[in-house]
Amino acid sequence: MISWHYKRRCHSTFDNQPLLEEAAKQEMWMNPKDAEKRGIKDGDRVHVYNDRGSLLIPVKATARIIPGVVAIPQGAWYSPNHEGVDKRGSVNVLTSGRPTPLAKANPQLTNLVEVKKA
Repeated sequence: MISWHYKRRCHSTFDNQPLLEEAAKQEMWMNPKDAEKRGIKDGDRVHVYNDRGSLLIPVKATARIIPGVVAIPQGAWYSPNHEGVDKRGSVNVLTSGRPTPLAKANPQLTNLVEVKKA
């Protein structure tokens, strides 16, 4: 999983604006080949998880991302359900708080995850 700065907000600022959600949804990009293998269609809600946490998010099936990689934009507000699963798509629940070894940078840009249809 990779993550990027999204055009609709500055980090998490403005994530609570419905008009911006209309313009650019909080959704995970996934290659159609990977989606098909998992029985996932464009617009389906998926469960993304690893040993650090889990979240729910809609999928945008697009060839604009290579097979084997998914992408979730950073900055979504953490919104857990009663089981502690984030239902907004906050990438931080899947990342480590430890800095990267060489650059001492934020590790949220590359993480191993699994995806299944919710």
